[in-house]
Amino acid sequence: MSDLYGYKVKDINGADVSLEDYKGKVLLIVNTASKCGFTPQYTGLNELYNKYSSDGFEVLGFPCNQFGKQEPGSDEEIKSFCDISFKINFPMFSKVDVNGGDAAPLYDYLKAEAPGLLGSKAVKWNFTKFLVDKDGNVLKRFAPKDTPESIEREVKELL
Repeated sequence: MSDLYGYKVKDINGADVSLEDYKGKVLLIVNTASKCGFTPQYTGLNELYNKYSSDGFEVLGFPCNQFGKQEPGSDEEIKSFCDISFKINFPMFSKVDVNGGDAAPLYDYLKAEAPGLLGSKAVKWNFTKFLVDKDGNVLKRFAPKDTPESIEREVKELL
């Protein structure tokens, strides 16, 4: 597929969602995990979302268990963890693979559009972030260590 908006994904409750629903918005697409050293970034992601969602910004969270088995729970358990521990307001989606033969097609697209260091396509760890502009262009990949606070300026510039 050659267009971000052509992808369909499942939300954390199992409902089909078309990325077309996010057309015209700035997106930060993140692979998440509940038992990772970067899990506290949920707080910053939620704060960024709360601050700019009324301006057309969305954080899309995709749980993934491929890195250190740090997201072992079911979608229901993940949703409960996010609600109780972080009071997440941004959309969370069904658990996906981001690398390998079973990778979600959306992630294959994101990796091709915004390769990592030295052109690497693979996502290296939890909380890798992809920044997408209002026209659906994947502009940049951020490493897990890049905090939501550190990328706020770039988000704000796109809004």
